[in-house]
Amino acid sequence: MQLSDRIANLKESATLAMAAKAREFKSKGIDVIGLSLGEPDFKTPKHIQEGAKKAIDSEKYFSYPPVPGYQDLREAIAEKLRKENNISCGPEHIVVSNGAKQSIANVMFALLNPGDEVIVYSPYWVSYTAIIELTGAVPVFIKGGIESDFKATASQLEEAITPKTKSVIYSSPCNPTGSVFTPDELEAIAEVIRRHENIMVIADEIYELINYTDDKVSLASLPGMFERTVTVNGFAKGFAMTGWRVGYIAAPLWLAKGCTKMQGQITSANCSIAQRAALTALTSDLGPSYEMAEAYLKRRELVAGLLNQIPGIKNNMPQGAFYFFPDVSHYFGKGDGETVINDADDFCMYILEHAHVSLVSGEAFGDPDCVRLSYAASEDDLKEAIRRIKGLLEKLS
Repeated sequence: MQLSDRIANLKESATLAMAAKAREFKSKGIDVIGLSLGEPDFKTPKHIQEGAKKAIDSEKYFSYPPVPGYQDLREAIAEKLRKENNISCGPEHIVVSNGAKQSIANVMFALLNPGDEVIVYSPYWVSYTAIIELTGAVPVFIKGGIESDFKATASQLEEAITPKTKSVIYSSPCNPTGSVFTPDELEAIAEVIRRHENIMVIADEIYELINYTDDKVSLASLPGMFERTVTVNGFAKGFAMTGWRVGYIAAPLWLAKGCTKMQGQITSANCSIAQRAALTALTSDLGPSYEMAEAYLKRRELVAGLLNQIPGIKNNMPQGAFYFFPDVSHYFGKGDGETVINDADDFCMYILEHAHVSLVSGEAFGDPDCVRLSYAASEDDLKEAIRRIKGLLEKLS
């Protein structure tokens, strides 16, 4: 018996794979500091927990919810998008899913045919390409290097478009780089898309609440772009609700209906109680979310200072999310007499095995010279982790 070619050829998530290796080391009693997963180290705020408890106690939410989500939650999301993002939409444009990852998969399976091309801003989140390939479509990469804050340009986008181009996908704030598109950069993207009427943009805004700039513009809010854009968001990052698994899209009606149809055959609706918690999160005090963002900003400053003390490592200054994406190619070809580091994969394994810190290779994100470091960890852990890394790298020659 064999797996299907589809699954046999599917790449394992690099972030989850490294987290699994870190757990394996921990199971052996090794003190591993995990900086590989993009998971807030904060607990879900108490008032959101209480919203879920209240829903359970009411005994009103034990039945299957509507596939695209409860009406009041979709109304609250639409209201949030109108007030905070200047995106004019109604609840009929909203589909609530089991995390932003399922939201993206719904869109891609509803939109793409085999042979279609999807332009991917690179570096990119690891699952974009895997999902594209599952649909039979083809990812086409436009890359921004560290010298340009890892942001590809609108002219690169224009050059990459072919008659097969069906979609474009990016994240801002970006996972893995922390880069944020400025309003001018988004308008330049919009100008390109307006000239090509058959292309949909997937704008991943899951890190919206962890943005250290004043540049908080959604592509779908620009003139003529709502009908050309799928806005992806969710509750995992900004509300520390990773385990609740609630994400959503705002999309043109025809595509929202297609995603509902897709979801109806795969998972049906998102968990009823998680949806009630999400409604509480949206309609209650955002203070805890802002406090978390302030804590991440403080950690960014800490980590930037520490990384800058390691010779040979090059950084950009992330403007959002909670990652650094340093270029570590200075250490390629170096070794300790027994092991030689040939690439970012080797670098991460060497750091895990000898410094007991888990990172993720940039290869999976589209830049083989870099590694991703999550600073969603305590300040003490961050200081100790980078102390270990610095000490280990000093031994290489």
